[in-house]
Amino acid sequence: MGNENAVSGNQGRVLRENPKRRTLDEKKANAPKKRAILKDITNVTCENSYTIICLNVSKIVDIDSDDKDPLLCSLYASDIYYNMRVAELKRRPFPDFMEKTQRDVTQTMRGILVDWLVEVSEEYTLVPDTLYLTVYLIDWFLQGNYIERHRLQLLGITCMLIASKYEEICAPRIEELCVITDNSYTRDQVLEMESQVLKHFSFQIYTPTSKTFLRRFLRAAQASYANPSLEIEFLANYLTELTLVDYQFLKFIPSVIAASAVFLAKWTLNQSSHPWNPTLEHYTTYKASDLKASVQALQDLQLNTKGCLLNSIRMKYRKNKFKSVAVFTSPKLPDKLF
Repeated sequence: MGNENAVSGNQGRVLRENPKRRTLDEKKANAPKKRAILKDITNVTCENSYTIICLNVSKIVDIDSDDKDPLLCSLYASDIYYNMRVAELKRRPFPDFMEKTQRDVTQTMRGILVDWLVEVSEEYTLVPDTLYLTVYLIDWFLQGNYIERHRLQLLGITCMLIASKYEEICAPRIEELCVITDNSYTRDQVLEMESQVLKHFSFQIYTPTSKTFLRRFLRAAQASYANPSLEIEFLANYLTELTLVDYQFLKFIPSVIAASAVFLAKWTLNQSSHPWNPTLEHYTTYKASDLKASVQALQDLQLNTKGCLLNSIRMKYRKNKFKSVAVFTSPKLPDKLF
């Protein structure tokens, strides 16, 4: 990265060979190169009114009972998520690592890189877990290794390559990743950086992310619904993804971010009832009062009170396939909610 306003001189542009994830179809691999340009969007405005709330005192719903999907591992779900809660506390980046470790790279540069990687993940239709793992790998590596700004984008595509190999059925080729940087780096440079990153992690790259917990918490949030709500699912995912770009959210652990996203999503869609209930408290292990600081910070992010111009995630969730949840606003959060 040459400066804080551009990624490797590309001014936010993503050059791609193929806008879809690679398959075994060689014709797609040879698709003509295209260029996409990031555009600004109008800031979301804030509404100040809210309605009177009523605490939901319904009993706890068993979200693991009679689930016929073997992939959900209902019998072991509680133990699995307990272990994930323990694992999320290990090897977490410090919220001030940038100031302590990096001299040439800033928080703003990190934000620009992550915002660009969001668009890259969209162009290659990577699963969300790949993006979350990519950002984690970047942060943990930056915490322990000084890096110059001109190599930051190299670190970004390398971490996405590693995350893709872990999460995707078919990861992008190294040559494709070089192309999206406008050939700023070579295949050998990517391979060398990949070796450095994996050695830094001792090849133990997996960690629970906020996306990991969000799946579980959304099941709890919709346990009493007659039919699943796509709006709350898309909105909670949108809010959670927004935190990836903002360095300040490193002070919150992934499960807190996921729980806060569910809380704020429910409040955004419905102010007539309390967004938290015994079922959510049971499965997240958080009371509403535990989430006050994180929910308030997340609402500031949702309303873009700081006027952030990194809008790839907002543009993504303005699309109809996500029910345009990025245009939703949430009313002021009354103290009585917590």
